[in-house]
This record gives sequence, structure tokens and C-alpha cells, in this order.
Amino acid sequence: MRKRPSKGSKGSSESEHAMSLTDRLSDDLKVAMKARDQLRMDAIRMVKAALLNKEIELKKDLDEAEMSRVLLTLVKQRKEAAEQYKIGKREELADKELKELAIIEAYLPKALSQEEIVQIIESAIQEAGPVTMKDMGKVMKAITAKLAGQAVDGKQLSDLVRARLQPVP
Repeated sequence: MRKRPSKGSKGSSESEHAMSLTDRLSDDLKVAMKARDQLRMDAIRMVKAALLNKEIELKKDLDEAEMSRVLLTLVKQRKEAAEQYKIGKREELADKELKELAIIEAYLPKALSQEEIVQIIESAIQEAGPVTMKDMGKVMKAITAKLAGQAVDGKQLSDLVRARLQPVP
């Protein structure tokens, strides 16, 4: 049994938010069960199982950033599976994956806009000083630290950093 921080304890807002996400998942699962919405039930159970597995793996309660990473992993898996099903001409399975994807994305924090991401990239590059393509790893590390817990596509982020660091011919 997990202990919930009492209102007077030093429980951080992150753990309270994390608990609210698990509470929200449980409440939504109950609603889906009452509505006999099998797809929503399956997707929510899958999310809860993934979060529980990660908690067991790390041997501690997950904070907001860790929960977001687990959800982002599930989103990425659904996108890749849908693409593979479309390639294999299995549209009904691709549609199922895309519907699950939409359900999972509802639990992610609001995604940053392109402009916000570019601003974070610029500030990280300025903090790092003069950088070249060789320093991309250092810049990416600084950016991912700033974006911890945010819903950001790693490939998109990498492409933006690479475009920024490319020398202009």
C-alpha cells in the first residue's frame, strides 16, 4: 500500500500531481467500465500496468517527469505500431492503435509549441557558449534537462538542434 502525503506533510506538488494522475486513471477506468467502453478500458489498463511496471523497476513512486516519460514511450509505441499495420494493409488494427494513442495522449501534459521549444534550444546554446555540431550531445543533454516531464518528440527536438547547429553555407 502506498502512503499518500497528508496536506500538512512536506509532500511535493509533483507527488500530489502524480497521485492525481493515478487517481484520474482509476476514475476514468471506472467510468469506462460502466459505459462498457472496451477500447478505453484496455488503454487505461495498459497505461496503469506500464506505470506500475516502471515503479517496480525503479523501486520507488514515480514523479511527474517519470510518468510523462512512460506515457511518451507508450505514445511512440502506438505510432510505430500504427505505421507498421498500415504498411501491412491492416487498417482495422492501425485504427485501433490510433484510437489508443488518442486516449493515452489525453493524460500527457500540454505539449510545448514550436516557438517555446526553439526558445529553449536558443537559451541552451547560449549557455553552452560557442558550439559546433560536435557539441550537439552536450546541447541536447542541457535541453532535455530543461524539458524534463514535458511532452516533446525527441526526433523533432534533435532535428531542430541539428538545423540550428548546421553551419550556413
